[in-house]
Amino acid sequence: MREVRAFPSIPTKILLPIDFSPSSQVALEMAADLAQHFHAELFLLNVVPMFPTTSLPDMIPEANFIQQAREYSERHLAKCQAVLGTRGIKATTGVEVGNDVAGNVMEVIEREHIDMVVISTHGISGWHPLVFGSIAEKVVKLVECPLLLLRSAKPESGVKTGTGRAMEWW
Repeated sequence: MREVRAFPSIPTKILLPIDFSPSSQVALEMAADLAQHFHAELFLLNVVPMFPTTSLPDMIPEANFIQQAREYSERHLAKCQAVLGTRGIKATTGVEVGNDVAGNVMEVIEREHIDMVVISTHGISGWHPLVFGSIAEKVVKLVECPLLLLRSAKPESGVKTGTGRAMEWW
């Protein structure tokens, strides 16, 4: 009979890059289950791009856009953190600002001593992948700790990405 092997090490801190898309909501549910199962801390990360993913009127300065995006992220991450707390899951959050989202993710992995990453495909990227490539693809190529990549339907396909037990996180 074949021996079942466990993780070489049990994760203690799981990173979830989150962009508040339907696919990242599914990833949040999976990451929460893993954190609960392993009694691990969950680190929720949102990266605010220096260049907006939508077109803005000329009258909105970039600094104002970044501040508003940071406040939006902090509000929604706080909601997630509160829900996770009710489930007994320790969660911390972070908001980074930068042009290289995958690079920001890699910096957080090192700085926060992350030992597992959960990331979804097809988040809210707009034109970003056309210019910079897939964030998830870059993270997969660069990360050295265990990674769970959750493949989800492209937003344009109209396919719902719920798990059947969808929860309003934000």
